[in-house]
Amino acid sequence: MTEGISATTPAATVPAGKTLSPEQIAKTRKAAQDFEAMALGEMLKPMFATVDTSKGLFGGGAGEATWKPLMVDEMAKSIAKSGGLGIADAVLKEMLRLQEAKDD
Repeated sequence: MTEGISATTPAATVPAGKTLSPEQIAKTRKAAQDFEAMALGEMLKPMFATVDTSKGLFGGGAGEATWKPLMVDEMAKSIAKSGGLGIADAVLKEMLRLQEAKDD
């Protein structure tokens, strides 16, 4: 979180007169973080596609081909959860802006 937006700070992102519950903000933050994890996963996939695993511990094969995408996804989730690239904060602000515009 580069700008400190969390489920407990609705006033920082919602204009005066509008309030979102902490649960709504938490759900929106989770969606933004999930989006960042998905974007990171897409960026990591080509990196792992270039690794020659035939001489590694697992030796490639169908098992590795099955589990590698899951490992990449989990790495992306972990990166996003620990702050990521800051995409989640920008996405969260925009999602909250769109939610408030919808209520007008």
